[in-house]
Amino acid sequence: MRIGAIHKAVGATRPSKRRGKGTSTGLGGTSGRGHKGHKARAGGKIPVWFEGGQMPLQRRLPKRGFKNPGRVCYQVVSVGRIAAAGAGATVDRAWLVQAGMVRRSGPIKLLAGGDLAVALVVKVDAASETARRAIEAAGGRVETPTPTAAPATKA
Repeated sequence: MRIGAIHKAVGATRPSKRRGKGTSTGLGGTSGRGHKGHKARAGGKIPVWFEGGQMPLQRRLPKRGFKNPGRVCYQVVSVGRIAAAGAGATVDRAWLVQAGMVRRSGPIKLLAGGDLAVALVVKVDAASETARRAIEAAGGRVETPTPTAAPATKA
């Protein structure tokens, strides 16, 4: 058997409709597009959101709120959750990902909540003042990258 000798089963296919080939075909004249109108024209596709001239939904609903383009969306980790690290350990992004506390990329912020009894070195992008004090009270330290100053603008 050859690939060229394989055919579909009898009755599995039917010939394509030959539109616009005379009135006796049943698809002559308007070629199955009805009479006139937008959908009878070439390229007369109607967008999914079109509601027949009615005021569309996206214009009926009010615009609300404000999306701050400069917002920094932190992933938060509480002090009590990093207590699972051993004494003297360094808690950084790699450790947090391995422990399953951080899943996506982006900045990490340490927040207070829970107790900490072991001294840790914590390297995160930001930390609340209460969380920083809790780490230092346990004998550890928090390392955050130094913020870069914004360039001065003319007044």
